[in-house]
Amino acid sequence: MRLHTTGVASGFQEAIIARVVTEPVPAELRKHTVLVAASAAITYDTDGYAAIVFQERVDTLANSVPLVHSIKHIDHLKSGHIVVLEPLNGVVRTLFRPETLHNILFATERCNSNCLMCSQPPIDKDDIEGLTKRNLKLIDLIPSSAEYLCITGGEPTLLGSNLLAILEKLGKKLPSTHVHILTNGRRFAWPEFTASFAAISHPDLTLGIPLYADYAPLHDYIVQAKDGFDQTVLGLHQLARHGVAIEIRVVLHALTAPRLERLAEYISRNLTFVEHVAFMGMEHIGYAPRNLKELWIDPVDYQDALERSIATLSRFGIESRIYNLQLCVLKKSLWKYSKQAISDWKNEYKDVCNCCAVRNRCGGFFQWSTSVQSRGIHAIAAL
Repeated sequence: MRLHTTGVASGFQEAIIARVVTEPVPAELRKHTVLVAASAAITYDTDGYAAIVFQERVDTLANSVPLVHSIKHIDHLKSGHIVVLEPLNGVVRTLFRPETLHNILFATERCNSNCLMCSQPPIDKDDIEGLTKRNLKLIDLIPSSAEYLCITGGEPTLLGSNLLAILEKLGKKLPSTHVHILTNGRRFAWPEFTASFAAISHPDLTLGIPLYADYAPLHDYIVQAKDGFDQTVLGLHQLARHGVAIEIRVVLHALTAPRLERLAEYISRNLTFVEHVAFMGMEHIGYAPRNLKELWIDPVDYQDALERSIATLSRFGIESRIYNLQLCVLKKSLWKYSKQAISDWKNEYKDVCNCCAVRNRCGGFFQWSTSVQSRGIHAIAAL
């Protein structure tokens, strides 16, 4: 699925964030609207639009409206989508699509961890102010009907007060939209930050925080951060004191699988306040391919440990979910925990899935190919 395209930008110096229309709209609706058209041979008035996007080449417009022309692809740009137009490289990037639940606010490329299997390797760049400005503008344009937004990065808590500003605006502008923040949780070890965060009192918020082992040295090795375990666990307890909803996330690979049952026991006895635990198949992108010799384990080989871990959590009243693993590699007793969670823009099914009886219930695969695949992948016959 395409989420960005490129063309030639002219007539503007700063990024433009606007809602897409593919047909002309009244003048009073144009200020925050970008008109997308294949042909430059239009006869209607273009005054007042935030920008115009043409697939054809256009050197300039008589009314000096910002322009991106010679666009490679426009078919994916639908009315109601929200896009950002970049002046330097002519990129038109889709930021929000109302027809899907898989919309994000990207907070920063920076991170204070460096996880061995990170799917979005951190980059040390000065992007916080720019992306905060973009996200605040984006929130203004997102319709109130949006059901779900994910704030991710990088590490969103590195935004500090900017994260609080984003969260406060979301609570006021989109109070019915569930907000899910993916964070390593370490910043919440500091009581002042946690208190300020909780004081925003967002009406529908969950934090997704990874905990990879019950054993501090192993967790710290996986996240490549000294004191990562201690800070994360302290942060979890600080958040719990303020009543913030928490999801624990466990990426399943060769380093986490051997201690999975001990981790479930640790969570059950020490983190009883968490809403649920998400067990996640590893995404083979970012750092994971370079560390695959150390991380790869066939999901078939940890099924029993996964089932026992879920049973332990269940005994303590903690719900479990399984993400990113195909039904054919899961024990059938675990199917009820499996969720279709891979974002639609990076989700695909293999040829073997075409004749599978449970394809419509299965989460499928990440679209990026990998040379390593479970020996358990197969089409399931009619049930």
